[in-house]
Amino acid sequence: MATMTKNKQLWLFAALFHSVNSFALESDAKQPITIDSNGATYDERAELSTYTGNVVATQGSIRVNSDRLDVHFKGGEAEKLVFSGKSAHFKQTPSAGAKDITGQASTGEFYPKRNLLVLIGNATVLQGNGTYSSDYIEYDIKTSLVKAGDKSASTDNNKQRVHVVIQPKQ
Repeated sequence: MATMTKNKQLWLFAALFHSVNSFALESDAKQPITIDSNGATYDERAELSTYTGNVVATQGSIRVNSDRLDVHFKGGEAEKLVFSGKSAHFKQTPSAGAKDITGQASTGEFYPKRNLLVLIGNATVLQGNGTYSSDYIEYDIKTSLVKAGDKSASTDNNKQRVHVVIQPKQ
């Protein structure tokens, strides 16, 4: 797995917190990752599997749809999943009976051991009554915590800004 660059690790967060009371289904992390696609290749030396065409990956209540999915292994375990394409979307049920959390981006990186989903490029997450949009969003699968923006947001143009819409409760 390629480690995130220090620049990405140092990004400043816009304060985007939903409810700390909503947590992911505890069983998600314990479930196997299943992948369906039109084509697949595996490079044992590089420890890389690539899936293309109408890719659907699931782990418990987490579902990712994309045009392409690269699975990076380390020691035989899935370390990082990178999904991309025009139809790169995810959804997760945070708790039994709760409304699904959904999102999309040009590229997504899922780190199963860290319960972390990183959305990059035209990223949007719909969570509860809020919509979060930015070029960079981190979503903690276990705690349903959304963090958006990066350290360049204060100096770059509006493209790096975070946009939030909070709907009135119905």
